[in-house]
Amino acid sequence: MSRVLLTDAVILTVDERNSVHSCGWLSFEDGRITGLGPSEAQPDASRFDRVVNMAGHLVMPGLVNAHTHSAMVLFRGRSEGQSLLTMEGWYNSIREPELSLIADDIAPAVALSCAEMLLSGTTTFCDQYFFASEIAQAAAQSGIRAVVAYGIVQLDDKARGEVELANAAAFIEQQRTADGRIVPWFGPHAPYVDNSEDLLQAEVAMAVHYGVGLHLHMAAGPEDNELTMARYGLTATQALLRDGFFAGRVHAAHCLDLSADDIAIFAAAPAASVAYCASAGLRSGRAGACPAVALKAAGVTVALGTDNVAANNAYDMVSEMRVAGLVASHREGVAQPISSAELIRMATIEGARALGLDHEIGSLEPGKSADIIAIDMRGSGYSETPDYETLLVYSGSGRDVDNVWVAGEQLVAERQLVRRPYQDIRSAYSATYRDFWARVEINKKGN
Repeated sequence: MSRVLLTDAVILTVDERNSVHSCGWLSFEDGRITGLGPSEAQPDASRFDRVVNMAGHLVMPGLVNAHTHSAMVLFRGRSEGQSLLTMEGWYNSIREPELSLIADDIAPAVALSCAEMLLSGTTTFCDQYFFASEIAQAAAQSGIRAVVAYGIVQLDDKARGEVELANAAAFIEQQRTADGRIVPWFGPHAPYVDNSEDLLQAEVAMAVHYGVGLHLHMAAGPEDNELTMARYGLTATQALLRDGFFAGRVHAAHCLDLSADDIAIFAAAPAASVAYCASAGLRSGRAGACPAVALKAAGVTVALGTDNVAANNAYDMVSEMRVAGLVASHREGVAQPISSAELIRMATIEGARALGLDHEIGSLEPGKSADIIAIDMRGSGYSETPDYETLLVYSGSGRDVDNVWVAGEQLVAERQLVRRPYQDIRSAYSATYRDFWARVEINKKGN
């Protein structure tokens, strides 16, 4: 790989001190950041194969989308008026058409999702869904980095649960030997709601065996706590603690209905984190909101996620930072209880930490992977300010991202995908979309 030098940019490092260089430089080689700093300490440009002037740009770590379901772009705009954070809403608007999905649908859908994420500055995402092998392959082809959790939905079918557990193990075995940017995990969809206690305990044992994380929905809909309180006299979080989930790495999405005792369980766990999906929570109509401020105060890692684009309708993580900040202000009744700088950390280094990747990505520091984005701040909506973090969070947009690198490979150049043209991806997706929904209608009539 060539030696690259980015110059004359605002550099948001998101390092431990949140260092900002208002006019700085950054260099990388062989996929690794080799240096950065203020312009007066810039190295000789003749030492580099490529020098890119980034005047008017903000250069920062790639964004981490800590919870989504990339194949579900096929359901965008198909569940309006339904709360996907309830069993009823999910089952009525998503589950039935999901039964018509086939493996060939997945790659075109995931390719489009990866394209949208990259073009808006996301360089890593955490996915949980069926067809994990197809998701992993499509993500790898895009060049993006991903944690792919094999989604397991049992729905009171013991035999199905056993088959899915075996398939999940085979996925992890296969993916761990692959050479790429994809990390395999387990993904029990909604514990106790659609996974039995026995299956959950088997999933924990297998995660321990393989040394991988567990990504699940937790306290997302009212059913979670209602079921476990009725069965065990415990909240969903407490039941999961009893069943061993908090002994290893566990990454929980939504967490709208956490008690103080539940938060204490997260805080005491060695590697527990929450994906705060503010837009999806608002659109669901649920009265609760993730207690992100209390979780952070307790020392819990809180990352940001979009959820699927049927629940959110967008992969824009810059917009997600803004909504997360606004929801926290409304929930707490306090102006900006989470600062703009902290929201950026939640979308970068905290997301990386939640996925066990903070040693590799999430901040701009020498030795880390060159997962870097550049945001054009020369257009309308931006103006001079000493507070670049607030400018980005409350005035910015993912549509202003114009250059993206993952592991030093440029995947977006001047707002264009490098590996595969966007129009090719969109055309393949459009054909798949038409075929899929035609199949759904045929299957409805057959039933």
